[in-house]
Amino acid sequence: MSTTTAPSRGGIWKQSRTFDPAVRLLFLNQLTINLGFYMLMPYLAAHLADGLGMAAWAVGLVLGARNLSQQGMFLVGGALADRLGFKPLIVAGCALRTVGFGALAFAQSLPMLIAASLATGLAGALFNPAVRACLAAEAGEERRVEAFALFHTYYQAGILLGPLVGVALTGVSFRLTCTVAAVLFAGLTLVQLRHLPVRGGAAAPAEKGERGQFRTVLSHRTFWLFSLAMTGSYVLSFQVYLALPLAADGTGLTTALFVVSALVALAGQLRITAWCRRRLNRERCLVLGLALMGGAFLVPAALGRGAVGLLLCAAVLAVANAVLYPYEMDTVVALARGRWVATHYGLYNTVCGIGITLGNLGTGALLDVTGWSAVPWLALCAVGLVCAAAVALLARGGRLAEAGAGVGAGAGDAA
Repeated sequence: MSTTTAPSRGGIWKQSRTFDPAVRLLFLNQLTINLGFYMLMPYLAAHLADGLGMAAWAVGLVLGARNLSQQGMFLVGGALADRLGFKPLIVAGCALRTVGFGALAFAQSLPMLIAASLATGLAGALFNPAVRACLAAEAGEERRVEAFALFHTYYQAGILLGPLVGVALTGVSFRLTCTVAAVLFAGLTLVQLRHLPVRGGAAAPAEKGERGQFRTVLSHRTFWLFSLAMTGSYVLSFQVYLALPLAADGTGLTTALFVVSALVALAGQLRITAWCRRRLNRERCLVLGLALMGGAFLVPAALGRGAVGLLLCAAVLAVANAVLYPYEMDTVVALARGRWVATHYGLYNTVCGIGITLGNLGTGALLDVTGWSAVPWLALCAVGLVCAAAVALLARGGRLAEAGAGVGAGAGDAA
């Protein structure tokens, strides 16, 4: 396990090499997962509608099946990771996504497409909580924030590269895109099966068993309050996929929004995290990130739907995410106190996933009623500020600071 305490300097690759091989493999894992996912999923709807001639309701059903499967099973995936170990769930998730993407290459009937979509979603529910819990354990308490900052950088790199590779492959055939994505996941499955160390959950002896596991997580009031407060950040981040593209009204500007978001994260994540570590504690970073996220929507509120306003909004959102993500992930581990870490991640993802759905419904309804006035943007700004205030109240009550006490003997030292 890594023992360096000071933040490393240098580029992404140089800083990555200061971690143990297991952590570097998890970085590669997330890059490959997002590369494979984003080379395929952005073009699936067009394939279903144009290539297979499916009706819009059927396209929505296939896409919705994946999201429902993933969001609905996050808690189960996290619970299984804590009971069976992180490696089996990561390997099983990648193997299942291999099958799902391979099936999408050949599926033509609606039942087969739904089954393949459900498989890809369930795969994400299996490996996502396990990957984050494993990263926290392998990096250790002292380097957890730094590891999650790098993890987010690789995450964004996959989002940037995936659509670029996908558009080239889909230009030949969508079946080729699915096949390449499946091969990527198959290779990743084999690499992890061979090189990822066995790492299990961290339950206290008195908490062994399913009842103790879920009682510990579901009765954690501070964790619930933190999860609910942070849900707003996911609603706001998702507007890069909803409100901003709708306002952009053109594929060129929409593509630019994603490119700007990814480039800001790639260029700024490590610098932003280093600045935060020098000047702020964890709680203040969370409050700052949420406030910045809300403030991002003041830009289109003032400048309207023009390219400058939308691109600036996307850039500020990316900066806010860079501030938030490492400390958000670190706080989940700290609140878990080393007990059922993956289960906590699974519940956190489930809560935030429900919040995204409700937030998108609210945003869409507001856009229908008010159009492109300043009202929707100001409402989104208010969401960020309210969530920042909620986290500040938790921090002022000492709940988040207390969460870090005694964590050193938790997830980072789990056997």
